[in-house]
Amino acid sequence: MARAGFDIREAEAGDLPALLALYRDLQPGDPDIDGGIARERFREILTHPGMSVLLAVSEGVAVATITLIIIPNLTRGGAPYALIENVVTNAAHRQRGYAGALLHHGFAKAWEAGCYKVMLLSGSKDPATLDFYRHCGFVQDKTGFQIRRPAAV
Repeated sequence: MARAGFDIREAEAGDLPALLALYRDLQPGDPDIDGGIARERFREILTHPGMSVLLAVSEGVAVATITLIIIPNLTRGGAPYALIENVVTNAAHRQRGYAGALLHHGFAKAWEAGCYKVMLLSGSKDPATLDFYRHCGFVQDKTGFQIRRPAAV
């Protein structure tokens, strides 16, 4: 899908290096992933039903990404719901509308799939980030919880 000055498309196998570079901007302290593991995980992602990685591409460069997961459901009359994760824009390309356009593209895909809601969790406490998500249409009216795997496991 073409936008003013950039395109939005689904990631393909050849996009792995660009995605890994974007994810370094998201979590700079994360350890590097082994190349073989990265290729296997990305293959799993690309073939997982209901899961897609969307890219904003400007002048041939992937500058932003989100992951959209559409999840089957037995409540709400069987209407699925969606989850958005790994929202990241390359630091040098922020404030240009890429992430907002990706989110809205993700919403459109979710609505087209019959989803009744789209969820996103953010660990950010930055008021500008939270305002950005509100500006995109998210409402902060639920309580989110998470549990992480203990380090010893």
